[in-house]
Amino acid sequence: MTERRSADPDLFRADGDAPVLLGSRCDKDGESFYPRRWADPVRLGPVHDVELSQSGVLYSYSFIYYAPMFGKSQLDAEGYGVGQVDLPERVRIQTTLKGDPESWTIGEQMRLVHTSVDTTDDVETVLHSFTPTA
Repeated sequence: MTERRSADPDLFRADGDAPVLLGSRCDKDGESFYPRRWADPVRLGPVHDVELSQSGVLYSYSFIYYAPMFGKSQLDAEGYGVGQVDLPERVRIQTTLKGDPESWTIGEQMRLVHTSVDTTDDVETVLHSFTPTA
């Protein structure tokens, strides 16, 4: 069985069927942040680490007509989608999108998925992406 490893363990864990985004929440007002912070950047108060939702709503998107890069390797693709997804915690994240750009719709429900970028010695390195739920 292939082990799944996060390409950036500071941003997300590669657990189970879907990645887990790692964020922070302010102890004073409950405001959430992604990526994790050392302190609330507005109130300078303490924060604690939290797991953020694995679904959200597509706020905006674009398609980049250039093959994506991972490290020094160009991945086999004609291009890739990028978008902003609003999570229930009132966090808007910039992320890559999977699926057909013709089918993406502003306001659409999206879910978090793994995107494989490399497999070496039974270790699959993954990024996180969002894709339409339907």
